[in-house]
Amino acid sequence: MFPALETEVKQESLPDPYEDFMYHHLQYYGYFKGHRGSLPTSATHQHVWKNNPRYLLSGSFGERQGMVPDPLQKEKLLWPTCISSPVHRQIEAVSRDSLMLSSPLLKSRQLLHDEFGEVSPCLREPRDLFTFFSSSGPLQAPRWPIECEVIKENLHHIEWVPPQPEYFYQPTGNEKLPEIVGEEKGTVVFQLDSVPTGGSYFTSSRVGGKRGIIKELAVTLQGPEDKTLLFESRFESGNLQKAVRVDTYEYELTLRTDLYTNKHTQWFYFRVQNTRKDATYRFTIVNLLKPKSLYTIGMKPLMYSQLDAKTHNIGWRREGNEIRYYKNNRDDGQQAFYCLTWTIQFPHDQDTCFFAHFYPYTYTDLQCYLLSVANNPVQSRFCKLRTLCRSLAGNTVYLLTITNPSRTPQEAAAKKAVVLSARVHPGESNGSWIMKGFLDFILSNSPDAQLLRDIFVFKVVPMLNPDGVIVGNYRCSLAGRDLNRHYKTILKESFPCIWYTRNMIKRLLEEREVLLYCDFHGHSRKNNIFLYGCNNNDRKYWLHERVFPLMLSKNAPDKFSFHSCNFKVQKCKEGTGRVVMWRMGILNSYTMESTFGGSTLGNKRDTHFTTEDLKSLGYHVCDTLLDFCDPDRTKFMQCLTELKELLQQEIHKKFNELGQDMDLEGSWSDICLSDIESSTSGSDSSLSDGLPVHLLNVADELNQKKKMYKKKKKKLLQTRKQRNEQYQKNNWMQELKLTEDALSRLHGRDKGTSLDPSKMPSLILTKNKERMQV
Repeated sequence: MFPALETEVKQESLPDPYEDFMYHHLQYYGYFKGHRGSLPTSATHQHVWKNNPRYLLSGSFGERQGMVPDPLQKEKLLWPTCISSPVHRQIEAVSRDSLMLSSPLLKSRQLLHDEFGEVSPCLREPRDLFTFFSSSGPLQAPRWPIECEVIKENLHHIEWVPPQPEYFYQPTGNEKLPEIVGEEKGTVVFQLDSVPTGGSYFTSSRVGGKRGIIKELAVTLQGPEDKTLLFESRFESGNLQKAVRVDTYEYELTLRTDLYTNKHTQWFYFRVQNTRKDATYRFTIVNLLKPKSLYTIGMKPLMYSQLDAKTHNIGWRREGNEIRYYKNNRDDGQQAFYCLTWTIQFPHDQDTCFFAHFYPYTYTDLQCYLLSVANNPVQSRFCKLRTLCRSLAGNTVYLLTITNPSRTPQEAAAKKAVVLSARVHPGESNGSWIMKGFLDFILSNSPDAQLLRDIFVFKVVPMLNPDGVIVGNYRCSLAGRDLNRHYKTILKESFPCIWYTRNMIKRLLEEREVLLYCDFHGHSRKNNIFLYGCNNNDRKYWLHERVFPLMLSKNAPDKFSFHSCNFKVQKCKEGTGRVVMWRMGILNSYTMESTFGGSTLGNKRDTHFTTEDLKSLGYHVCDTLLDFCDPDRTKFMQCLTELKELLQQEIHKKFNELGQDMDLEGSWSDICLSDIESSTSGSDSSLSDGLPVHLLNVADELNQKKKMYKKKKKKLLQTRKQRNEQYQKNNWMQELKLTEDALSRLHGRDKGTSLDPSKMPSLILTKNKERMQV
């Protein structure tokens, strides 16, 4: 699939400079043992190193004999979904030549130290040498928590744009509301074992997840006439927990909660096999948590047929009838659940089909895309791929720096920065499709793209929460918490993805102005695409943060709704990316919310968004950036004038609702905008759950440690001249004290006698001369 990579692997590979250095270094000091090969990549914390399949530890880090090779599972690199089989075999051959170390603690200056000087048992990655790929192999397979079973199949879905608009479902009013009967009256045909929920927490990970033979969880068919569907979800981003057959063609489905939590069920993605063409099936998801959903106003689920993809090149499409979203009638005093039910007719007999809440975009999809960029000789010149950090499970969080090479240092320093990120909430795959559209355009040879690369430095984190994406979470990381509530965290080891992102932006702000920060999200209760921003109280920049959204609405009038935008900063949102970056000094700091449904605007009214629609938003972000930074400020000033008029209308409307009159000719601009604007409580955002119990003590200890650390001020190193002056001063003060004592004893009887400080230096010199003569 990628000829550039195939050519590179066939050629004799050049030695990696870092690996070459470490090979000779370890060999010289007697720590090298085995064959030359790839060094283990450094991990964010001890769990990743400790549970690496190549370096399993039977005991603590201090035991020299605790490291043994793992014969059951070797780390896979790239699989056939991304590259051809000959290249795959060559890469597997490279991975077999592993570097075995006699001790997990390397006696090297490459060992990482934290900010308090404590050693972490992992090697640092030298930023000057470490690139996206080393000569010994490209990408590592996803790492899963060791509790998760993972099937060995590699899934791949084709991209496809429906030739006709996919309209919203129009309710008839006769939709059936199935009674939930459960497994007491039905038959369990699929159920995951040992899923970690609230009360447990992430401990370690490995490629391939749980050890041992993968169980067959679906029921065994009794023969060719058995019409039972075979369910599966143990693949990237899948999250079906249980399926119960309640009738021949009717199934109740239970979604798995986010790992290490007992909530966040909205995203779904699963597979069915053994379909029948001429039957009408009913599926009912029984444990959704949101009281409101786009399914109540016409959104349809997505379906994918492998036979249609293979024979007709048809990909994901909106399907379903008798769609209802309603409250579960269960009344047991516990948390209320909501149900989604729909009917479907499959296009083929004996087909393999998938259902999803939205178009999936997995960690593997991202890696394949980045691999194509890295092996493109043109794009790789202005797009540098680096590892920002490792996630909690040890998966790579990628950082892209996109800019054209500058001719002079002054030209490079003059560039402003733009920071974009996506998938902090793993179930919001809409963000990845917008990000893909942005990357497609900014990496193209379009004159506008070249101009943007000339005037900006783009810092892009395309997948902030790879662990959550891999395991099929809707909202959380493996810490069991919403990362978009913890951007102020001090727990680097527990929330590495956002801690390193925040620090990267902090360093960037020290180098240059950051013009724009935008984090791409998805929204399950509102249609269209819109932005959440922040209000600036500085009248010099009054309404400026609203200009970019207004311009974007003009560039994408059938997709982007300015009236759905909101700029109120609530206390419960203080830990979000947009608010934290705004408080760090980025005026234009936004969360872009993209619907799971479709548009209610213009030519796309009442139709679902396709992946092409979302990718086009990525292009419109670039187009709007050019308008926003146009040296001719005409558009900017026109938008400001329009914003003032819109605000006047909002104020009139607000006071009319309150039954008050107000003269807005003079003082209307002094009104606090936050008093006018409604809150973003209607957003998809969840409230912060605080830290998990097992991290509370860690946070307290770290806070105490930081306070003590601040009190201990390190002495600055002095020059030789300063040291000599200090030494001379100390001697002088000592001599002064001795002389004063002697004179006091000599004239002790003369109570009125006192020492004249002006004569002290001469007294000291005299005494020194006498001492030298002796």
